[in-house]
Amino acid sequence: MEGIGIKDLIDILLVAFLMYQTYKLMKETGTVKIFIGIMAFITIWFLVEYVLKMELLGSILNRVVSVGAIGLIVIFQNEIRRFLFHIGSGKDIKIVESIKKFFQKKDTDTNTFPIMPLIMACQKMSKEKTGALIIIEKKNRLWDFIETGETINADVNAQLLETLFFKNSPLHDGAVIISGERVLAARCILPVSQNLNIPNHFGLRHRAAIGLTEQTDAIAIVVSEETGHITLAFNGKWTAPLSAEQLKTKLVKHLQQ
Repeated sequence: MEGIGIKDLIDILLVAFLMYQTYKLMKETGTVKIFIGIMAFITIWFLVEYVLKMELLGSILNRVVSVGAIGLIVIFQNEIRRFLFHIGSGKDIKIVESIKKFFQKKDTDTNTFPIMPLIMACQKMSKEKTGALIIIEKKNRLWDFIETGETINADVNAQLLETLFFKNSPLHDGAVIISGERVLAARCILPVSQNLNIPNHFGLRHRAAIGLTEQTDAIAIVVSEETGHITLAFNGKWTAPLSAEQLKTKLVKHLQQ
């Protein structure tokens, strides 16, 4: 039996690196459970095919693997398309830089996140009963939802948020998505929750906020157009109406999680 050489070590390290980066990507996009399921299936397939050498079960799993590869392409078509777009989107973009950008982990830093402009905007919109739906991106990327809206890409400030949700503004419908210290997009379309326990007086904004937080780790802030109440949604749950100080406390807490 031949020993393990340098080539084999490099091979193992590359596979481990790719698996780790795939895990990070799926964790950010909220599909980590799919990754765990895939790894469990691959482990079973490896044991059956190469360790236990069960021919019948092995042949069945081989067929599943061949069909499953196509299924994965269908499931992750948006992620694959986005990755290829980053590579080919410009002449001056290098492949290594594109890969780094695609796999880069992005956390929301509570020390730099502009909480006060957000609080001030919500407080003023609450007094004026201006309806608003503001989404704060955390670890799960919100690419698919950002692409449904209009690109803003501006620093977070109270005046901008108030202008975007002004009732005569063409961008006041839908959600504003904030990532890091930037307002990335407005008029974004979000999934509506089908939770039957949602209070009847909650409107479409509240249901969209809850729907998104059921699928991702994002934070959603809703200002009711009818009552002016400020509500925060996280992890598929919602709060009672919050004051400006209570909203700040909740935001700091959830941003640190």
